[in-house]
Amino acid sequence: MSNGLRSWVRANWVDIANRKKGGGFPKCGRSGGEKRKNYPKCVPLAKARSMSASQRASAVSRKKKAERKTRKNKRPNYART
Repeated sequence: MSNGLRSWVRANWVDIANRKKGGGFPKCGRSGGEKRKNYPKCVPLAKARSMSASQRASAVSRKKKAERKTRKNKRPNYART
């Protein structure tokens, strides 16, 4: 693996669409049967911290809009961060 891909995989990915009650963000992904209010929007923790609240809200809304579209061949819908 190249160094860039290795660091991308090892990054601490968090879900900015569903904040924790005490502050912060939950880890990206869901553990068996877990329900969340919003569809996850995952970004590296460093990126999430550098974004303002309005930038995070905008990214989540773009993700919601992308999820409303139909999928082709079960591919995920990507929304620009």
